[in-house]
Amino acid sequence: MSSSDSPTSLIISKSTIFPDLPSAIADLPLSVSDLPMLSCHYIQKGLFFPLPPSPIIPLLKSSLSQTLSRFPPLAGRLTTYPTGHVHITCNDAGADFIHASAPSLSIRDVLDPTDVPDCVKEFFAFDRTVSYSGHHNAILAVQVTELSDAVFIGCSVNHAVIDGTSFWNFFNTFAELCRASSSSLSPNENYNYTKMTITRQPDFSRNSVLISPAVLRVPAGGPKVTFNVDEPVRERIFSFSREAIQKLKAQTNNKKWSENGDVLLSAVEILGKQSNDPSQNKDNGARVTSIIENWSKNSNANSKMTAEISSFQSLCALLWRSVTRARNLPSSKTTTFRMAVNCRHRLEPKLDAFYFGNAIQSIPTYATAGELLSHDTRWVRGVVEDWERDPRVFPLGNFDGAMMTVGSSPRFPMYDNDFGWGRPMAIRSGRANKFDGKISAFPGREGGGSVDLEVVLAPDAMGGLETDSEFMHYVSNSTTYIHISKPYSEMTKTTVRHQLHHTSISRPNELNQYKMIYQSESAKMTCTTYLYLINHG
Repeated sequence: MSSSDSPTSLIISKSTIFPDLPSAIADLPLSVSDLPMLSCHYIQKGLFFPLPPSPIIPLLKSSLSQTLSRFPPLAGRLTTYPTGHVHITCNDAGADFIHASAPSLSIRDVLDPTDVPDCVKEFFAFDRTVSYSGHHNAILAVQVTELSDAVFIGCSVNHAVIDGTSFWNFFNTFAELCRASSSSLSPNENYNYTKMTITRQPDFSRNSVLISPAVLRVPAGGPKVTFNVDEPVRERIFSFSREAIQKLKAQTNNKKWSENGDVLLSAVEILGKQSNDPSQNKDNGARVTSIIENWSKNSNANSKMTAEISSFQSLCALLWRSVTRARNLPSSKTTTFRMAVNCRHRLEPKLDAFYFGNAIQSIPTYATAGELLSHDTRWVRGVVEDWERDPRVFPLGNFDGAMMTVGSSPRFPMYDNDFGWGRPMAIRSGRANKFDGKISAFPGREGGGSVDLEVVLAPDAMGGLETDSEFMHYVSNSTTYIHISKPYSEMTKTTVRHQLHHTSISRPNELNQYKMIYQSESAKMTCTTYLYLINHG
């Protein structure tokens, strides 16, 4: 990542937010999936939003207080018992709330550079803070940074307390309560929000096979991260459109890709993922499964169904091959590809879809550089089976120069966070847990199966990846930023066409798509200048 000696943001205020209701939850023991995360940094993820038409800090503080009542562990602290067992004490000690300002920064200053700029680290609290420090630090910190034309809401959460699934459930609930309690972006005192039922209730039960009497012995002063935080790395966001990923998937499965036929295939694949995703509505799951089964019967009546490599698996196979090639490793060198996998629905008995805590395992797969590069992406079929057979926890890092670790997920509902003044415009993360070979997968803003990969590599390897023709063939072109100087009610196709003309883009066939994007924004969006990201790949 690029460096900068002078800070670009200024802390205006820092306060402690307490739950609006006292906790009734007993101490929660850390599980065998939580404990290994004590040596990891706090999770740091956040979202850019358009500037709201009025001040939001009081509203966000009030909404966070309500959210903490639904997530008591996030207002607690870690406690180690005399026996050595570590627990979350839900003592209502509170979460940190930071209000910051960066008036010299625009969103383009953050999103335009090829590499993620160093200023992003200033949008988060607990920079490179190890989770074991949750014994005395807050478990959660929310920082709101106001840029000249956008606002960034960043959350830093103790990784021994929460994984990606739980993190985004909290973030979604925070946004949901804020949106519900806003009336012209001010709290509505006529409604009792303590009785409001949130969409996704977290499950704090601790009666699964993940709870163990074993004690994790830690060195004096607590564990440290297992990688060199000072190692020079570059960080880039690579975007992949739905069309590009479907072409890659077809090539991986050795099928011919057609644009028209892909529409139905993509819909079926999305429905299939939703039917297997425990976060989806249970009633809808049966309906979705029925749709897929009927489609499969009709379209494959005379053909034998075979297991298919998924879109994301195809993308991971491409990434593994391309990074290995960029590292210029000897053909005999063993490479390792690790993926963090949600095991909530893989355990017996299954965990609740919104089980709160870590419920992930690292699935490692190995291959020599020569084996990996002598096959194409179809070779990943056996890799997928290996991931499912051998789940293990993992230390973070690239210990032999040939490792990759993929975290996060394009299925996480990151762009579902509407606090009341519009959908997010972009996702960014802090410096937490980043090393040569760390990859984070995010959904693309346009949805529909698009994916953004946050790639962290040594400078030489990143340079090799940027010139890798196979990899870059599937990467979408640069992002264009369009400033719309009218509220949506005044937008027309002529307005959009004019904006496209003056940004040297000529894609009139997609004007309806842009119109649909505008319509999805909050009806309250009336700011005079609004930023839209249109990926043209």
